[in-house]
Amino acid sequence: MAIERKVLSGNEAVARGFYEAGGLLASSYPGSPTVELLESVKQYDGIYAEFSVNEKVAVEVAIGSSFYGARSMVSMKHVGVNVAMDPLMTFTQTPMNGGFVLVTGDDPGMASSQNEQDNRIIGKFANMGILYPGSSQEAKDYTKMAFEISEQFEIPMLLDITSRVCHGRGIVIEEERIEHEPKGFTPDNSKYTMLPPITHARQFAMKDRIEALSEYAYDAPMNTLEEVEGSEVLLIATGLAYHNLKELRVPYSVYRPGLVYPLSERKIRELSEKYNKIIVIEEMMPFIENELKLMGIACEGKKWFSFTGEQNAEQIEEGLFKAGLLSDQKLNLLERRNTVSRPPMFCSGCPHRPVFDILKKMKVTVMGDIGCYSMAVLPAFEASHTMISMGATVGITKGMNKVMRMRGDDKPLVSVIGDGTFFHSGMTGFANLLHQAEENDNMTFIVLQNGTTAMTGGQGNGSSGKYDVNDDMNIDIKSIMNTMGIDNVQYVDQFDYNLFRDTLKQEVKKKGISVIIATRPCALKFKIKEPNYFVDPKICIGCRSCVNTNCPPIRMKSYTGIDKLKSSIDPSMCVGCGVCAQVCPVGAIKQSQRGGQKEWI
Repeated sequence: MAIERKVLSGNEAVARGFYEAGGLLASSYPGSPTVELLESVKQYDGIYAEFSVNEKVAVEVAIGSSFYGARSMVSMKHVGVNVAMDPLMTFTQTPMNGGFVLVTGDDPGMASSQNEQDNRIIGKFANMGILYPGSSQEAKDYTKMAFEISEQFEIPMLLDITSRVCHGRGIVIEEERIEHEPKGFTPDNSKYTMLPPITHARQFAMKDRIEALSEYAYDAPMNTLEEVEGSEVLLIATGLAYHNLKELRVPYSVYRPGLVYPLSERKIRELSEKYNKIIVIEEMMPFIENELKLMGIACEGKKWFSFTGEQNAEQIEEGLFKAGLLSDQKLNLLERRNTVSRPPMFCSGCPHRPVFDILKKMKVTVMGDIGCYSMAVLPAFEASHTMISMGATVGITKGMNKVMRMRGDDKPLVSVIGDGTFFHSGMTGFANLLHQAEENDNMTFIVLQNGTTAMTGGQGNGSSGKYDVNDDMNIDIKSIMNTMGIDNVQYVDQFDYNLFRDTLKQEVKKKGISVIIATRPCALKFKIKEPNYFVDPKICIGCRSCVNTNCPPIRMKSYTGIDKLKSSIDPSMCVGCGVCAQVCPVGAIKQSQRGGQKEWI
């Protein structure tokens, strides 16, 4: 029963669908484009929701809930599923006691991701059913359908939602919540203990339920056929590509499978006999195209459409034109033009800034990781030289260090990792450092303890309680390191610029393992605001040392009566971190009194 119409993002719509479906537990690890999803779930009463320490743990929390018979949802960005694969690939063998839905945020075009993996492939690999929404209304509806299918066929479901759908907004019809009381957990080794020979039987069970779901797909409500009289061509499109295709009003029949795996082979064969040509329009990998070809059904797809990036109306029209299905192109693809580059930058007062300013000046090799500090790869710092995945910096540093020493290269290595990433997947790497440690190792690790998972919106992590008494996690990183057996660990305030620089220079000269924990919290998350700094243009020599720290409030400007450009600080943006004053060689930058210093005219 409809109760209200609202404009919701795709993330908000999934959260609403989970609520309406009677979901009881939702877990996640923050990562764009799905961060907003769990934050939206938290607004509803009667649901337990948490950002777990990593994606693997998030899946395990949802597995426990599902085992008890509760409808359970876990969400993460596409690469997060890689972290969760160990428990996921075994759990998917079990029959679902409570409906289980994994929401993956795929990222065509890599707007906020390090790769463009298509998780429909992972869903098939894991023997999961896959739903693929293309609008906010579909996101809500498919979420509810996913739980129904999961329990009906005792199968885990994958809801694959792309960045544009996650963040795009549309009208959604909200309905009442329907409660689903958990059935409870009854121990049954044949269902929940995945050891041989029990797992042998489960291989056949997985095959059987995929076949049953394929039969269900024949006339499933999310799979629609829009026939055009006289059309000899069938276009198959799903997700956002379907809606973009509809904007073109092409004179061809369109089949939209909302359930993209498994497809109904019976339905596809019937359609193939009716149409002379089938063209598949989909983003990223040729998943549906390949499924049809495995059935022995002739079709085309990536021959005309890009394998990477989004399929907007312009790209779809261009592909159909190349395929000879349109006589002309009415939409114009935007031309790339040279513009001033505006790379992302650290916020005003970001505690990462002095760290990378110092590393850049030291000209050392730096192994980076995933977080706000990933931006140190970009101008103006370019002070981080590798970035692969969460927590990878520790193992990468060890591996490079070992080969360097074997080949007589004694240059030091520096590794940078955030506190959230440390708890996510860095701790095991640090434990592994102690394995076969040698006297000629030279590795310095900087842990950026800013107390938050900042890049995804300021979610808490294992050490957030250090800066916020309302956070229930306050794990001391130094104590963990010492307990592991890493002795040379020290806290250093990076806003004491000279102290941090001198400490880092000293540590990189030492053999062995050194750890520096940078202690300043995220200025944005914790709303840190000290009296602003200002520039005295009569003292400033225009050397740009402060500008080169890449802090947003600082720029060069003309002053009345002074010919040469001098630096300037916007008082409305400055949060008073003081890094600029410490790098100024002539003492031209000073801190104002409470109430704020006006900019020099």
